Amino acid sequence: MALSVTLILIFQLLGVVGVQALALPVPGPVLGMVLLLAAMLASGRLAEAARPAGQGILAHLSLLFVPAGVGVVGHMATLGGQGVAIAVALLGSTVLAIGCGALVFAALARLTGARDD
Repeated sequence: MALSVTLILIFQLLGVVGVQALALPVPGPVLGMVLLLAAMLASGRLAEAARPAGQGILAHLSLLFVPAGVGVVGHMATLGGQGVAIAVALLGSTVLAIGCGALVFAALARLTGARDD
């Protein structure tokens, strides 16, 4: 388990260093994850080495939502005062996202010549 966690952290560090060195507009851990994925696709041994930590993280994934829940509870007064505005923003952004997705889908269907049979 220690080896697999170390492997994941090494790739995270590589991503952070790469983003800083190249001034990329993405978070370092995201680049590290992409690098880890590429390395695991290239080497099955590397994928097997990272498996224990990955399975451990997935087994306890629900724990990663605890900080967000604590933040919501900690700011309940603020959220209560702005509840209507937050609800309108959530509803509006959801409707806009669904509408935008439908328009993009329709445009791509027209461009590719897909028919509804």
